Amino acid sequence: MKFTPVKTPEVAKRLFPKYIWDIKTDEKILYLSFDDGPTPGVTEFVLDTLNQYKAKATFFCIGNNVDKYPEIYNRILDEGHAVGNHTHHHLNAWKHSAEVYMKDVAQASEKIHSKLFRPPYGKLKLAHGKSLTFLNFKIVMWDVLSFDWESDISPETCLANVIAKATKGSIVVFHDSIKAERNVIYALPRVLQYFSDLNYAFKAISI
Repeated sequence: MKFTPVKTPEVAKRLFPKYIWDIKTDEKILYLSFDDGPTPGVTEFVLDTLNQYKAKATFFCIGNNVDKYPEIYNRILDEGHAVGNHTHHHLNAWKHSAEVYMKDVAQASEKIHSKLFRPPYGKLKLAHGKSLTFLNFKIVMWDVLSFDWESDISPETCLANVIAKATKGSIVVFHDSIKAERNVIYALPRVLQYFSDLNYAFKAISI
């Protein structure tokens, strides 16, 4: 997991107050999100599982994957979930100029008609963030990371990360990707069952 915490520290939220880290609420609501799809097999599993619990979620999609798998992307929309822009080629903002980065975001926007944006790797430079904000994007980060993409994280640990740290209004990050497939298949239904038993609802991000 390197140095990234499961739960985003309050100091980070205060340092970047314009980013959306969670949704303030006194209600029992979780905001599950899925990055890097659509991915054949994995995204369908996620959608089927969400449907079993009447849960809605937010999918931060890679534009290139939307181009390759439009039928899966359309299913996300048809089933009432929210979508967000995750760039077209999953670019790391620390390695690209704002000009190159924003062209990639614009390319993704041709298919992903949403002003929700999550930066790949959670990385943005100040110039990138200003450009996104100027175009009225809402930069959505997270309150809880499942670490489902980490190969050295067990499915049980992935599940425990979410159960231990998620609370009212948390934005939780999963991935509908090949890299995360083993962990998300194990953890997602158990997260949904655990919090359903506590009378939580699961909603898409709507800002």
